[in-house]
Amino acid sequence: MRSRHTVTAALLLLLAPVSACTTGPALENQGEVTAPPGDSKHLTIGSAGFTESDLLAQMYALLLGRAGYSTKIISVTNREIYEPALESGQIDVVPEYAATFADWLNAKKNGADATPVGSPDLATTMKALRALAAPRGLTVLDAGRSVDQNAFAVTSAYATKHRLKSLSDLGRSGLPVRLAAGDECVQRPYCAPGLKKTYGIDITGVDPKGVGTTQAKQAVQSGRDQMVLTTTTDATLDDFGLVLLADDKHLQNADYLVPVVNRSRAGSEGVRKALGKLNTVLTTKDLARLNEQVDSWRRLPEDVARTYLRSHGLLPDD
Repeated sequence: MRSRHTVTAALLLLLAPVSACTTGPALENQGEVTAPPGDSKHLTIGSAGFTESDLLAQMYALLLGRAGYSTKIISVTNREIYEPALESGQIDVVPEYAATFADWLNAKKNGADATPVGSPDLATTMKALRALAAPRGLTVLDAGRSVDQNAFAVTSAYATKHRLKSLSDLGRSGLPVRLAAGDECVQRPYCAPGLKKTYGIDITGVDPKGVGTTQAKQAVQSGRDQMVLTTTTDATLDDFGLVLLADDKHLQNADYLVPVVNRSRAGSEGVRKALGKLNTVLTTKDLARLNEQVDSWRRLPEDVARTYLRSHGLLPDD
C-alpha cells in the first residue's frame, strides 16, 4: 500500500477562494465536457468532518491505496468550500448523499427557491444528480446499499403497546404525537408537514431539541415526547430503548451514499472499480455499527475502516 496521510483543516485556506486556473470546466463551457476521464495516481479525498464522512473517506483511501493510488485526506466541513474545490481538482473524491447533493447543486444552479430534484426514488434522483454534476466536470459513481436519511423512532415499549412497526401504523392509530426534532421541522416537507400529509399522523407539536441529539432521545425515553427525528445510521437507539418506524410510504428522499469524483483527475475505470467494491458489502446497518465504534467506543476512523474492509476481504490481513 502506498503512503497515505491526513491533512488537517488548517489547510482550508489553500482551498478558498478557488483559483481561476482549474481543471474543471469554465462556467461558459459547462455542458460541453469532452476531455477523456483522468487517472491521476495522486488523489486527494475530501471528508465533511463528521464521523460517517471520516469513515467513508478512510475506506475510500484504503481501497484506492490497494488499487495502486497514493492518497491524502482533507477535512472540509463546509460544502460551500469543498464542492468548488472538487470542481477545480483541488479535491478529487468526496463521499456524498445523492438526494441532498442533487438539491444542493440544483439550488446552486437555479437559486435557493428552485423546485427540489431529489426524490424518494433512487433512479430518479441519480438521473437528476448526474445531469447537474456533469457540466461541472464531476462524475457521480454508482450508489451502494447504504443510505443515511431522516428516520423517526419511538420507544420499544410504545411500539409494542400500540402495535407499531411503521409510520403508517402510527397514522392509523390516531395517537397524538409530540415530536422531538430541530425547530426547522415545523416547516420542512419531509418532517412534521410530511408526517401529517403522507401518513396522517397527529403531530401536536415539535419539541426543538435537535436531530438525533441525546436531549431529544431522552425526551422520548422519558415520555415527554412520543417520537424523535434521527437518521437511519444512528447507532445509539438501543441505548435509549428506541426503535425506528419504517418509512413505508417513502416520505424521505433517496440519500444513498455515492462517491463523487473530479472527472478530469479521477474519472477513470480504475477509480470506479476500486470504490465500487464497497457497494457490494456496506449496508446501512453496517454503517451504523461503524459510527458507533467511533462515537461510543472511541476507536479511530482509520482503524475501524481498515478492520471492516479486511473482514469483508477487500484488504489483505497483513
